[in-house]
Amino acid sequence: MQQPSRRDVMRPYEYLAIAAAIALFCGLIFLATTRDIVIAVVGAGVIFILALVTLALLALAMKPDDKELTDLEEQQRREEPGAPH
Repeated sequence: MQQPSRRDVMRPYEYLAIAAAIALFCGLIFLATTRDIVIAVVGAGVIFILALVTLALLALAMKPDDKELTDLEEQQRREEPGAPH
């Protein structure tokens, strides 16, 4: 079995980093407008969760390319009974 590439391993961390950047930006906007740290932290937390869910749904909606389809077919062949390992 092949090891996943560095890009595949880092992809979940990219989604977390993007969601955190969006939440930080919105948290700073909340802090600048309300001058209340609690509201800013709660707002940033809510925005982080919403951004993360949105990014995850967008990632699920993407169609796999030819390389991913080939990888999926290889994995299915390995899982079939009687298939060579």
